[in-house]
Amino acid sequence: MLFLLAAHAGVAVAIAWWQRRLGRAVWVVAALVPLAAVVWAGTRAAGVLEGGDHRESLSWAPSLGLTIDLRLDALSLLMLWIVAGVGALVLLYCRYYIERDAGRQASLLLAFAGAMAGLVLADNLFVLYVFWELTTIASFLLIERRGEQAEERRAARQALLVTTAGGLVMLLGFVMLGQAAGTYRVSAILDAPPRGGTVTAAVVLILVGAFAKSAQMPLHGWLPAAMVAPTPISAYLHAAAMVKAGVYLAARLAPALAEVAPWRPMVLGVGLTTMVLAAWRALRATDLKLLLAYGTISELGLLTALMGAGTRTAALAGTVMLLAHAAFKAALFLSVGILDHQTGTRDIRDLSGVGRRMPVLCGVAVLAAASMAGLPPLVGFVGKEAALEAFWAGDGIDGHVLPTVVLVIGSVLTVAYAARFASGAFGGRPNEAVDTAERPAPGFVAPAAVLSGAGLALGLGHAATAAVATAYADVYPPGPHGPYELSLWHGFTPVLGLSALTLVLGGLLHLKGRGAWPVPRMPDAQHAFDRATAALERLATVVTRHTQVGSLPVYLTVLLTTLVAVPGAALAAAAPSLGSPQMWWSPVEPLLAVVVLAAAAAVVATRHRLTGVLLAGAVGYGVAAVFVVRGAPDLALTQFLVETMTLVMVVLVLRRMPPRFGTGRTAPRARLVRAAAAGAVGVLVTCFALVASAARTSPAVSSEYAGRAAEAGAKNIVNAIIVDFRALDTVGEIAVLLVAAIGVTSLVRVNGGERRATGAGPAGTFPTAHWDEPTRPWLPGADERPGGERSVLLEVATRLLFPSILLLSLFLLFSGHYRPGGGFSGGLVASLAFVLRYLVGGRADLGAAARVPASVVAGTGLLLAAAVGLLPLAFGGVPLQSTVVTVHPPVLGAVEFATSLFFDVGVYLLVVGVVLLLLSAVGVSLGEDGARADRETEGAPR
Repeated sequence: MLFLLAAHAGVAVAIAWWQRRLGRAVWVVAALVPLAAVVWAGTRAAGVLEGGDHRESLSWAPSLGLTIDLRLDALSLLMLWIVAGVGALVLLYCRYYIERDAGRQASLLLAFAGAMAGLVLADNLFVLYVFWELTTIASFLLIERRGEQAEERRAARQALLVTTAGGLVMLLGFVMLGQAAGTYRVSAILDAPPRGGTVTAAVVLILVGAFAKSAQMPLHGWLPAAMVAPTPISAYLHAAAMVKAGVYLAARLAPALAEVAPWRPMVLGVGLTTMVLAAWRALRATDLKLLLAYGTISELGLLTALMGAGTRTAALAGTVMLLAHAAFKAALFLSVGILDHQTGTRDIRDLSGVGRRMPVLCGVAVLAAASMAGLPPLVGFVGKEAALEAFWAGDGIDGHVLPTVVLVIGSVLTVAYAARFASGAFGGRPNEAVDTAERPAPGFVAPAAVLSGAGLALGLGHAATAAVATAYADVYPPGPHGPYELSLWHGFTPVLGLSALTLVLGGLLHLKGRGAWPVPRMPDAQHAFDRATAALERLATVVTRHTQVGSLPVYLTVLLTTLVAVPGAALAAAAPSLGSPQMWWSPVEPLLAVVVLAAAAAVVATRHRLTGVLLAGAVGYGVAAVFVVRGAPDLALTQFLVETMTLVMVVLVLRRMPPRFGTGRTAPRARLVRAAAAGAVGVLVTCFALVASAARTSPAVSSEYAGRAAEAGAKNIVNAIIVDFRALDTVGEIAVLLVAAIGVTSLVRVNGGERRATGAGPAGTFPTAHWDEPTRPWLPGADERPGGERSVLLEVATRLLFPSILLLSLFLLFSGHYRPGGGFSGGLVASLAFVLRYLVGGRADLGAAARVPASVVAGTGLLLAAAVGLLPLAFGGVPLQSTVVTVHPPVLGAVEFATSLFFDVGVYLLVVGVVLLLLSAVGVSLGEDGARADRETEGAPR
């Protein structure tokens, strides 16, 4: 299972590049992956259908309980066959339908198939939620496409907002359910269902998320809007797969939660109401896709009611209808796509006589529509009879008469809109538009024909269908009338009479409304959504107007005051002991404290920006000196380097700002409030530090790190923590660092700032010198600043020292496992070398030193760190595990190193790349006339 999910992800990433070589054959290659999933599931079917399961697990961070648990049982086997089987056919269909942007569409469809497969296989609530949201993201990207049309953007945004909001509500329910059960493993919750008030609230939240995903009223408006997507996407995501995620969730949890008070009323009430109202709305539609969309909502309502009812017969009926709906609804959507592709329209009012022009397509679509209406001997009839039996018998369902009546009404309407679809799309005499349309290629019709034929095969072979359906339904006890068995003929029973009644009344309803039967208009969910979003935007505008006043001092004051009021009040209420801390460890510390406090006070008093920055740097250097006194050379080295780099970057930014702070005078009251807030925060932080130190009862964790450092082959505990013991934290930190650098660079370059920041080079590069051109100055960037501001001695000395500084950075990198240093410190030293080249020689000189684009350097560092972290999985280890390796080169003898060294190299490269990115953003001309120098540099060779 893990391999299948990885194959979906890997091929989805690579397929965009393959498309250039494969052309339309890329769809066939993409279809092989879900087809492999179908075959693999088939190899496990025998054991699963006999009541067993197949489990796989990947431990990501066992100490934190982070594991990827997957489980294949009867329900997930059925869903995997639907997701992968329909997915393979849709991908083959796209070979004829998708004419542009095939690589991106194939990649996204395959990624969605993998996410959906992960969702139905997940045996952990959090893993299920991750895949749940991945399907939402894939749906958004597939609906929006390239975002060229406003209608596509609006539909994609609506689908994203509704399903994501429902997912967040569901996540809260998952947390509450997992806490009540004491586990987040789904199989464990099913084995020992929890009970209590927390579970009751969790049930409501989880069902809201399921209703949003499966487009249940009143959260259904996003599904008809999503019909702007290409028809194959509608067939796969919005009919056969993604919208069934909510139904699957109800089916998965119903055996454990169906007896919880709000469960059954919610699934029956919402599901059956949706079935009737959406079917009624389908009778008004003239667009075939819209008709099928509302029909899908109606059938999803029926599936929600059946799968959530919590009885064996209902579960059996729901499982059969799940198969039937995937087959006939995907076939109908694909048929509509062929009609639209060949005739240029899917409006019933413009189509006439397609059945005579395209008889094969007509036969395929009519067969699927017959299954949707519940005609024998199709699987839709088998499922409808089981559904009627489930409510008519009333096994375990209180007040079953009303649900039976509603189900009959919904089935009548389903027959009516199925007949409306068949006659509207294929009936009548051929008109001019249809008569000139070309017949579709056999390969174009084949996927729809396979799906339509599956409805007939599953109906005639109901014994095989029953084997799959019964394997899941048997988790419920049989009803008082004994277990219900699937069959095409149960004799002359009341259920048969109800089934025949739905066909007769549905046919009469269609005949009565032939042409333009006046169906009353239902409330428009789209209009309600548009009004709600407009009201939300107005509210956001009002709130923003009163809270975002454009003053950083105001924002900081509010944040700091909140910090003091909330945690500070809790700390004061607890009144803990501050302990008896030692005032200082060395007589040097009071002197350093005076320096730090004096510099901090001077920062507040100064009116010059550069002076303030230098004084803030003095505070940092003073703290670094405290680290030296306390015996923390790693922290001191890092602090010194960070402070130096910060000073340089801030000074570069200050060159574009006025030399003094704002000349406006601050009101005395505002200054008093800010001073009080700052003082209160200082007191809070001091008290918190003292309380935290006094409250320690367990031994410091550093002692354990010191004892285990040898296991990592390290003598420097700090470096061992960063690249080994807490390497996962480091991965997150360097990723955040790269994202922040990209964000800063993007903000600086907005509105044409890129040309001013980087010259003529691409993003993250610098204009470089060509030393073999005699017509150019011998020092790169000589024309970037006036000659009086340059020092030949300084520039030559810098070029001489540059290799030595880089060598020092490499020494810190490779010695960090044994003495102060490491990838971060080494990267900062190397970055300062590049900064020095920039300061004395300008951008051109930096371009001569840094030939590789900054984005490539940073990206390589992050990829290297991630690859080193994942590599142990290939050897049966856990992510980010390190190993001590001893090699014996011919000359050097025995050389011992830890594999975490390569992780540190990734950190080193990322730090260098990030600094180069920042230089490319803030590194404008060093001259007084920056605009003039920028224009001159634009012509420099790259």
